[in-house]
Amino acid sequence: MSWNVYLSGEIHTDWREKIENGARHLDIKFTCPVTDHQASDDCGSAILGPETQKFWHDRKGAGINAVRTRKLLMDADIVVVRFGEKYKQWNAAFEAGVASALGKSLIVLHVEEHQHALKEVDAAALAVASSTEEVVRILSYVITGKLR
Repeated sequence: MSWNVYLSGEIHTDWREKIENGARHLDIKFTCPVTDHQASDDCGSAILGPETQKFWHDRKGAGINAVRTRKLLMDADIVVVRFGEKYKQWNAAFEAGVASALGKSLIVLHVEEHQHALKEVDAAALAVASSTEEVVRILSYVITGKLR
């Protein structure tokens, strides 16, 4: 059986590649939101026309991006949400909430310093990891049923 794993969250580090490389021995199809920050921010105005007000510029882009993220979240067997150290990822928190509401198996990844700020998100998760290696080990165990 092939698993669909959606990788949500910060786009400024190589955490996705680390998980994908570490889990290459598993039958997983990885998906994610658009990680090109400029494309994600500007897709609405680039496709539907420019906006003079930033709110409407952002609203158009958020709607178009939601077409992708909604589909990928719905199709996911497991959702991994990474909260980075430097930026506040409101979109990651939102996607964690959507995944939880959809009854998706949720794995959260963040540094120890964010435990308090993310306590509600952590409470909704089935696992909270502090490294990409831990996420790979969770995926490996869940998919194979074996500890390595």
